[in-house]
Amino acid sequence: MIDFKLDKVDLRILRILQESSKITNLELSKRIGLSPAPTLERVRKLEQSGVIMSYHAMVDPQVIGLNVQTFVLVSLAWQKENALNQFLDKIKKIHEITECYIITGEADVLIKIVVKDIPTYEQLLFKTLSQIEEIERLKTLMALSMVKQSKVLPFDYENPDAL
Repeated sequence: MIDFKLDKVDLRILRILQESSKITNLELSKRIGLSPAPTLERVRKLEQSGVIMSYHAMVDPQVIGLNVQTFVLVSLAWQKENALNQFLDKIKKIHEITECYIITGEADVLIKIVVKDIPTYEQLLFKTLSQIEEIERLKTLMALSMVKQSKVLPFDYENPDAL
């Protein structure tokens, strides 16, 4: 939790930086209506407090040859001692797994895998994932296309009282 209250200016900064973190401090200051020095001070405060966690380049996976994205529902073998922690330790070492969520419902975990092609996914599935003894069942959901991707969190950036 942050130790200061976010105001409208802070929220506008957050929205703008989520849309494009490459924006210059000068351009950001113009868009929020402050001079550059206080703008930079506010951004640094947001970074230091942990509100802004990091900045990233968003890379198109297909441009670099990563053409297959799958989501895998994982059911764990809970009878194994420390199954969840053992499983998490193992999948953190698999670079093709780009996201992992503990979920409720049909499975225990949802993972996102990005690879270059189906044979690469098949090898990862049969030679790596299926060898993890804490996994009881896997169910693959193949992504056909992406129709929406937003990095801007759904928040009322005009209303600081929404916090």
